[in-house]
Amino acid sequence: VQLVESGGGHVQAGGSLRLSCAASGIIFKFTNMAWYRQAPGKQRELLGAIATEGTTFYTDSMKGRLTISRDNAKNMVYLQMNSLKSEDTAVYYCAAVSGAGDVVDYWGQGTQVTVPS
Repeated sequence: VQLVESGGGHVQAGGSLRLSCAASGIIFKFTNMAWYRQAPGKQRELLGAIATEGTTFYTDSMKGRLTISRDNAKNMVYLQMNSLKSEDTAVYYCAAVSGAGDVVDYWGQGTQVTVPS
């Protein structure tokens, strides 16, 4: 199983960024997916999840500023982030999950997002 994130980088405060995650080695259309992040010195936290048919769930971490979507034909999941703040600086991970995102079966390697203060 491989989950490969891309799209991270430096973005100014107030800006937007879209992260992508390419999945292989799993039956993607039958797999729930999630996005997490880990800021320096903090625990990894769940941002939200998307079920196989596209139903989404978001935690309060970035609620209202992010959208998770998927393309089952391309085995891709996306994280659109808006109105970015310096506190959003973190490594962002996609994950193949069971349930609502709290049980992770596979992790990606992560992609760094930096929002300078």
